Amino acid sequence: MKVFLTGATGFIGQALVRAMCKRGWHINALVRDTQAASAQWLRQQEVTLVAGDVTESSGLADAMRGCNVVLHNAGVYEFGLDKASIQRMQRVNVQGTDNVLGAALKAGVPRTFHVSSTMALGASSYAPNEASVADETKIHPGHFLTLYERSKVDAHQVALAYRKRGLPLNILMPNAVAGINDHSIFGYFLRLHLLHSMVPMAFGKETVMSFVEVNALADGICLAIERAASGQDYLFAGEPVTLGELFQKFNRYPGGFKVRLWLPRWFMRPQMAVLEPLQRWLGLPAFMSRDTVDTSKGHFYFSSAKAQRDLGWKHPAPDVMWDAIVQGEYALMNQRKGFLNRLRQQSVVQD
Repeated sequence: MKVFLTGATGFIGQALVRAMCKRGWHINALVRDTQAASAQWLRQQEVTLVAGDVTESSGLADAMRGCNVVLHNAGVYEFGLDKASIQRMQRVNVQGTDNVLGAALKAGVPRTFHVSSTMALGASSYAPNEASVADETKIHPGHFLTLYERSKVDAHQVALAYRKRGLPLNILMPNAVAGINDHSIFGYFLRLHLLHSMVPMAFGKETVMSFVEVNALADGICLAIERAASGQDYLFAGEPVTLGELFQKFNRYPGGFKVRLWLPRWFMRPQMAVLEPLQRWLGLPAFMSRDTVDTSKGHFYFSSAKAQRDLGWKHPAPDVMWDAIVQGEYALMNQRKGFLNRLRQQSVVQD
């Protein structure tokens, strides 16, 4: 199997590289900076580096020729962005998808896979209503909680348009990805807790999420490449948990204060607006942001029954997943000094 992969140096991408290398697949990875630490790690995995950028279409089709599969995984996931970063997110998530899928169609690649997101379908339901489960058939309601969600919806529509044009395309939609060295909101909240710095207050206690562990996700994507019929969509998610239950799980591990006060979203939103520029000034993503508050208005309770049935995909139990993540986070923290260095996501986790 010869795979052309975008987004290989990101959080999900590194898990994908490990999963594909275990299967003995050859990977051609598109990277912007061939000298970056993450690119050097790819070389150590015997990945072939292809210099380029998804926001530039030139040369993409030629680089894909001879590959059995194109796996488009590149994307910007971040909340609380400034204006310039919002524009970059739109270019990467939407224009990048257009460029990569257009190149795959031009190159005549036999099979193409687009890693989208459940955000492309919208929340499964919205607070204060109870959480209801959704699957691949859900249609986005047209109400956007964040600009990130809007970018994923736009990219999803681009992908569907290429499928109509004849591209043999499968769309894969993970929900709330979690793992060691996580770059998401919850990765930062977990590290804050483990660093004894989590404050005893939060919001969105009733919000339901169904987290998917990043290595299990990577395995599911590889199973889709191996087994899925062309033109199918698949969701990847674990068991549902409320945010209140999630923070209780975090309390199983030594760390910050237990959350004792759940504040209303209307009160938290202006506080987050003040914190956004401060976090960026510290060199952190604005994981505590107005977007974080707004996202908690939606339940993200998705079913992976189709992936389990068609692909034979399995997901670890929640306690097994979080125990492994916490153990890995402790190991990473022990390698670093300074509060901010321990809190930040690393560019790459060495094997």
